[in-house]
Amino acid sequence: MTARRTTEGPAARSGRPGRRPGGPDTRGEILGAARKSFADKGFTATSIRAVAREAGVDAALVHHYFDSKDELFIEAMALPVDPRQVAAIVIEGPRDEIGRRIATVFLGVWESPDGQQRMRAIVRSIAGSEEVARVMREGITQLILQPVSKALDVPDAPLRVSLVAAQLMGLAMVRYLIELEPVVSVDLQTLIDRLAPVLQHHLTG
Repeated sequence: MTARRTTEGPAARSGRPGRRPGGPDTRGEILGAARKSFADKGFTATSIRAVAREAGVDAALVHHYFDSKDELFIEAMALPVDPRQVAAIVIEGPRDEIGRRIATVFLGVWESPDGQQRMRAIVRSIAGSEEVARVMREGITQLILQPVSKALDVPDAPLRVSLVAAQLMGLAMVRYLIELEPVVSVDLQTLIDRLAPVLQHHLTG
């Protein structure tokens, strides 16, 4: 992800009347406001302007730190990977290998120490909060599920993609949270080899 500038631009310095300029922790305050807005309104109804109002800054200052609402969502929810990049990886390449690409990317995130730590926290937050579950559902639907469904170009694509999501979340629960044997100790390549055909069947079978 592109590194953020640490100095305020002209638009951020001037702002609008009644809006405070950026401060030392403005970016953190914007992220806090974004989390609140996403929790209260959901992904779809949240806007950059709404987040700016919540943070007490001009919308131009939010754009100074975050290129779009999508990026704001990704950072506010502390996602370990950009869902837009995941969708692009899944969509690109041979159609008959899409199941393997999904398995490789998904498990690759969980197998990294930072990725697993963040994903554990996200899954537990989803399980414990209807608000977090709603935000994640709306965000992931728009950033991953809808683009992949569109790329499949079949009438029941949303169902197919949702079944893949269910398969992946079930595996994540068993391997990384419940730690059920022998799934937890099987090597990564074997797991990908077993999982890929199942995902492929859901999507193109």
